[in-house]
Amino acid sequence: MELLQLEHFGKILRLEGSMAGWQQLYWGEQIVSQITASEAAQGKRIHHFEFLKQIDSSIGNIESEVSMDEPVQTKIQCKLEVDVIWQPFKLNYSFHVDEKLVKEASRDAKDIEQQTPVKVVTEPKKLNVMGLGLLALKLFKSVKLIKVVLAGASVAAYSWFFSFQFAASLIACLVFHEYGHIRAMKYFGMKTKGIYLIPFVGGLAVTDEKINTRWQDVVISIMGPTFGLILSLLCMLIYWATDSEFFAGLAAFNALLNLFNMLPILPLDGGHILKSISFSMNSKAGLIACILGALFGVVVSYSLGLALLGFLLIVGSLEIIFEWRTRFNSHLLPLDGYGQLFSTVWYLLTVSGLVGVIFYFASSGDHLLSLPLQILGN
Repeated sequence: MELLQLEHFGKILRLEGSMAGWQQLYWGEQIVSQITASEAAQGKRIHHFEFLKQIDSSIGNIESEVSMDEPVQTKIQCKLEVDVIWQPFKLNYSFHVDEKLVKEASRDAKDIEQQTPVKVVTEPKKLNVMGLGLLALKLFKSVKLIKVVLAGASVAAYSWFFSFQFAASLIACLVFHEYGHIRAMKYFGMKTKGIYLIPFVGGLAVTDEKINTRWQDVVISIMGPTFGLILSLLCMLIYWATDSEFFAGLAAFNALLNLFNMLPILPLDGGHILKSISFSMNSKAGLIACILGALFGVVVSYSLGLALLGFLLIVGSLEIIFEWRTRFNSHLLPLDGYGQLFSTVWYLLTVSGLVGVIFYFASSGDHLLSLPLQILGN
């Protein structure tokens, strides 16, 4: 992840590092210093480097290009001292040029959230059907008309298989869910491209900007299901006021839709949330706690008759556990202890609320309203 940016003689001095302990210092695109990974993943590190500058002997100014008046080369000694604490994140640094202090300051998680990386870290893309679909969407997303076309295609597709009323209701649920993601992105100052509806896939909140911290990943991911829960509760209130079965069904099926989004399977929202929580844990004790929590969720799911939910919870938890060792190589700043606890409670409350809505309407005895619970118990 990118830890620091400094302007240095017309170029950007950029420090990248990871929780594994390695650090690389770039001047422009050139690596000028690097420290390999070690067991001491945090603490003080010192980067030394030097470079040659041309001095115009006739006027004595430092020039970036060779002067015509027989310039003289001189070595400039630089030193960057950094002291990193990962959880909670704190970076103290001092920059010296020829033994003179040029800048001394500190950075915290808020600074990392708000920075714009000079060099964006991208993960290798796998060629698959969904990947090709997202690539095609990216090519067209600059055209506003594509939003209308995709929305129309979604309504037509769902109306063909079900009914126009069901299609309109499903689209409303998807848009409300994705609007939650949009609001979270805007909260972090990210520019959004809007909401795209993809037939039989769902919705997609689009932004060109990259996240820098796992807290951003958690908030952006969980705000979709949170807005979904709010919509189900609003529909429940309308049902109580009007006794309309339409709003009862909308509340129950919207809860089911958002509950599936909370499953710990990537690329679902729940997969991003639980991955950010578990990958922020530095010790094996954290991993054990994550495993025990997953097992508890499986036991609760099966005890409530939610066999499908329990099975998918096992699959998603195994996926996260298998990738746990790679957490130190991530470019995302990890959650601190408070962030892990807050995110876990937020996740559990949201899941509990969605399950509660499903159980409430299933207890009414109506076959249609009990369908979401039957799906989970299959």
